[in-house]
Amino acid sequence: MDLGFEGNFEVLKECINKKLTPHWIESEQNGRVNLHRTNFELVFANDILSYAKSAWIPYFSRRGLDPEVFSNESIVDLVKKHKAGESVFPGSVDVVIGGFPCQDFSLAGDRKGFNSRKGHHGKTYEESSDQNLDDENRGRLYYWMKEVIEITQPKVFVAENVKGLVSLSNVKEIIESDFRDIDQGYVVLPARVLNVKHFGVPQNRERVIFIGLSKRFLKKEIIEKIQSGHFPEEINPYPPQTHGLSGATVLEAPLQPIVTLGSVFKDLSEPDDETIDLSQMSYSKAKYYGKVQGNVEIKLDNVSPTIRAEHHGNIEFRRLSKENGGVLTKELDSGLQERRLTVRECARIQTFPDSYEFVRSRSTSPYSLSASGGYKVIGNAVPPLFAYHIARRLEDIWPRIFDL
Repeated sequence: MDLGFEGNFEVLKECINKKLTPHWIESEQNGRVNLHRTNFELVFANDILSYAKSAWIPYFSRRGLDPEVFSNESIVDLVKKHKAGESVFPGSVDVVIGGFPCQDFSLAGDRKGFNSRKGHHGKTYEESSDQNLDDENRGRLYYWMKEVIEITQPKVFVAENVKGLVSLSNVKEIIESDFRDIDQGYVVLPARVLNVKHFGVPQNRERVIFIGLSKRFLKKEIIEKIQSGHFPEEINPYPPQTHGLSGATVLEAPLQPIVTLGSVFKDLSEPDDETIDLSQMSYSKAKYYGKVQGNVEIKLDNVSPTIRAEHHGNIEFRRLSKENGGVLTKELDSGLQERRLTVRECARIQTFPDSYEFVRSRSTSPYSLSASGGYKVIGNAVPPLFAYHIARRLEDIWPRIFDL
């Protein structure tokens, strides 16, 4: 989300709808486009994973950001430090963006929800403890994002989570209600489930997005329109769809076909070929486990399954052998071997630029990063291009909804 909200990064040209958003493109070369910089500037970033720090600091430092912008501490500890009088968060914040932990709401997990047995540092509570019900467990970390919003009082906040949250009891309604009570009140729009493939990302990834607008800064007439139930499209902060359901579908004129993996991978060499990109050289060597999660072959004429922050055995296969059901016969007949997706291939599926390093040697950088760490960081991320859609939409409506 950091990169998406700032812009100025490369994506495949098919990822951008030139009919609807030609003004997003700054330049085009070799089948890729560089996106214009937005008006947003990153002033604070936070993630407890050391892997995230190792990926973030080298890349954003090259963009001119001070490494001190990034904090590797738990957001719970940071809020407590602020309340104890320490200077933690910057002032004059316009937007707070974040993705509170999703494992406890995911359809693929145990779905503990608010009663997670994981703490805010990622450690598991003892079975005999009742701490899993307190406000510091992993399932309640949205509460601490709420605390940050109360402290910084932004005009807008954007929160992201897995689709499974909306089907878990009344979790969505509780979170929306809690967010409304912040400061002098926020207009919290009904959360929406959006699929990133409809925004030029070559992946089937559904996420629920919460957007809140501060009543302190909203124009009075905008508040009245929203509260009356009349919310015209010209002030809707959710981004409009740019890509369709299928390349074979007869699309409504402005929409582009979904972006397929064949387009994404077309200029990538095989890991064993000559390349200086460690992220493309690195891939999981986990064997084929049969028809279980992750052990499927991607389809070059379609989007990818959801890229997960999982262990090596859950990384999808770039190609399977014929013995294991692989259908990419032309590749197999040419001598290419069964293997899982490389770290770079996963990064491209998430729309990260190739200049973003996700594998880094310990001998060449103080911020070394293993393939396992790279996979985890990529799978945890919001696709930058999807976040860019949200940022540009907020830019578009900003002067119409806020008293500047």
